[in-house]
Amino acid sequence: MVRRNISLARQAAQEILKGIASGKLVRGNGLLPSEAELSQKFTVSRATIREALSQLEQRGAVTRRHGVGTFATPPAPRIDTGLEELKSLETLARGIGLETRMSEPTIEGRRATAAEAECLQAPPDTSVLSVARVILTGTRPIAYLVDVVPTTILRRQDLDKNFRGSILDLFLQRRELTLSHSRTEILIESADAIIARKLRLKRGAPLHKLVAQLFTRDGQIIDYSTSYFVPGYFSFHVIRRVGNSG
Repeated sequence: MVRRNISLARQAAQEILKGIASGKLVRGNGLLPSEAELSQKFTVSRATIREALSQLEQRGAVTRRHGVGTFATPPAPRIDTGLEELKSLETLARGIGLETRMSEPTIEGRRATAAEAECLQAPPDTSVLSVARVILTGTRPIAYLVDVVPTTILRRQDLDKNFRGSILDLFLQRRELTLSHSRTEILIESADAIIARKLRLKRGAPLHKLVAQLFTRDGQIIDYSTSYFVPGYFSFHVIRRVGNSG
């Protein structure tokens, strides 16, 4: 079982997930074996098993009840989406029947940083509106989204009580904006202290990260966004056509 390129706790977590998926570790009521039993089964310490279960709890794969035990969590709806067509998180969630809500957004009018201005292809010190918010399903945070938009495109008063978290959906309602495409960089990143706190994860937990520039048909970049997604709730893929070898 031991593979030195990843931690023992992560390996144990993977083995527990396999046991849950196969049904071999799950009793009739969803209860998993005790830490001592799992430690013996996978020949690792109880501390390693405890850390593995903590990782799985953060991902929503198990639920731990003090004094009772650890239970396999019924699988939640999972957003499995291709990135060829640009859709908002709210639209994707609604498509699979996953109810989401937005936490109180942090809205800040300020000058763009040098990096933001470069990504927006805008002059230095461009006035921007930064909109940061956590998206939850039930009480569980599943994504943290930050959009930086020039104030010539988006003003604070544009975010009324009907705003549900999607800047894209807001733009799609505006006829004067002719959107073309998004250039998106796809990354895997470890949660830093700030992101981990917002998503209620341990620091260093792996996240899907999408960094995107939204273009209009005339080539203007009107939004620079950074989005962090909890892996247990999202799966991204890209459909690629086979090119001609000749």
